[in-house]
Amino acid sequence: MAITHAILASLVGDKPCSGYDLAKQFNSSLGFFWKASHQQIYRELARMEKKGLVMSEVVQQEDRPHKKIYRVTDEGTQYLVEWIALPTEPSPVKEDLLAKFHVGYHVPIHIIIDEILRRRKIHEEKLKLYYEREREYFPDVAQMSMKAKFRYLNLRRGITHEASWISWFDEALALLGGAAVE
Repeated sequence: MAITHAILASLVGDKPCSGYDLAKQFNSSLGFFWKASHQQIYRELARMEKKGLVMSEVVQQEDRPHKKIYRVTDEGTQYLVEWIALPTEPSPVKEDLLAKFHVGYHVPIHIIIDEILRRRKIHEEKLKLYYEREREYFPDVAQMSMKAKFRYLNLRRGITHEASWISWFDEALALLGGAAVE
């Protein structure tokens, strides 16, 4: 997936927004599984506008600099639809912790145990956040719109991802001689 696709996915179907609002929205939704800085988003919006995938309108503001409001064009929607229809391949795993585990026997075990406990806590906090979002935004799964179902499935993937990490950390602690955290 290119950043272009991620930005289109954030903009399409929602109300037009500024680059700043898009970056905030992006980081609170797609940002859980796709990282992009504000600078990357602004640069890409400019490229996408040149390609005709988005268009902007300048909104005059009295007390602040003028801002551009972006919306997806018909060409941008078609570009996104064509991309959605393409088959995808699993992304390769890029995880520092797993590279460290590959050679973890070179350090005293407490270093690895401490890192497992630290990372486990991070995943617990994210899992808690995902469960809060599930309760807040998806209280009645049976009554969801199709748009909500797709967004809910992304959230559920995040939940299973975090739960899987926690389970793996517990397995690692048990195997390496540490106690699993309850």
